[in-house]
Amino acid sequence: MGNKGAFEYFEDSEKLAEMTYVFTGDDKFIIDHTEVDDSLRGKGVGRQLVEAAVNFAREKSLKILPLCPFAKSVFDKTPEFQDVRY
Repeated sequence: MGNKGAFEYFEDSEKLAEMTYVFTGDDKFIIDHTEVDDSLRGKGVGRQLVEAAVNFAREKSLKILPLCPFAKSVFDKTPEFQDVRY
């Protein structure tokens, strides 16, 4: 497992959204940036990326520190994600 990574969204082989993260130790990672193409705004793609990170964290028994303002807002509004929040 590398120190940095990303969850990405593609349409027709074109990357239109990305949420980046960096590991801080063996048991947690920080979501540091989310970017979604303007063509996808309001379609829930950013939330899907956060959900992918949550599922990844659950599978690997990790915690997430959402420093990115968008990811933090999703965590703040979603009680069912709190089990993986650091």
